[in-house]
Amino acid sequence: MPLVRQTVNDHDTSAAVRYCVVWDGAGVAIGDARRAVRTLLARVGHPAEERASQDAQLVVSELVTNAVRHAPGDGGLLLELTPDAGVLTVTVRDSSPSEPQQRPHDAGRVGGHGMYLVARLCERVQTVALADGKQVIARMVLNRTV
Repeated sequence: MPLVRQTVNDHDTSAAVRYCVVWDGAGVAIGDARRAVRTLLARVGHPAEERASQDAQLVVSELVTNAVRHAPGDGGLLLELTPDAGVLTVTVRDSSPSEPQQRPHDAGRVGGHGMYLVARLCERVQTVALADGKQVIARMVLNRTV
């Protein structure tokens, strides 16, 4: 994986827990991004077999896949957990100025469901334009009742 920088902050229990990885133009392995969120959540009491962890892995996978597929170049992933581990914010930065599009749901279509799934699993999804691309920010409530 062509990482430029990777950091984890999980020492101060009164502050948000953070994980950050930045990649160069060659992209990042999607499996590594899923592993990062799975590991971070397990550290704070959300084991991999828990639905919250599985949903978070899916959201991270979809957002990072979009960044690598549609915006070749430098990018980054920031995961932030609230101190009570109840809310996860996923931020993916990439080099494309184009906002990701949520296509209408079509169960018969192969592919193109990523942003639909992200929107269904997250409390809020927003795109912020940057001078050199954009960042997509998704906020997930982990302790929700279904």
